[in-house]
Amino acid sequence: MFEIKITDQGDVVLSGRLDAAQTDKAMEVLGRINESAKVDFKELQYISSAGLGVLLATQKRLSQSGKRLKLINMSKHIRDVFHFARFDMIFEIE
Repeated sequence: MFEIKITDQGDVVLSGRLDAAQTDKAMEVLGRINESAKVDFKELQYISSAGLGVLLATQKRLSQSGKRLKLINMSKHIRDVFHFARFDMIFEIE
């Protein structure tokens, strides 16, 4: 199960498993973001390469207007995925 929501503060909260079957749902929500935002990974258990692609596409779109995503509350496992994919060079991770 995957859930994605935007808080009243404009931050994104992810939970469950972000895999290829969930990319349309994630793109729909992330496509509504037009300002810099935090993405909270606290409840995310898994992310696939397709999920990484959704985040990368959003980051690229936002960076064209000087905005960005800041990724927070990652588990060690997900942080390792970002490190091995070298996405820690693209995203600000807290």
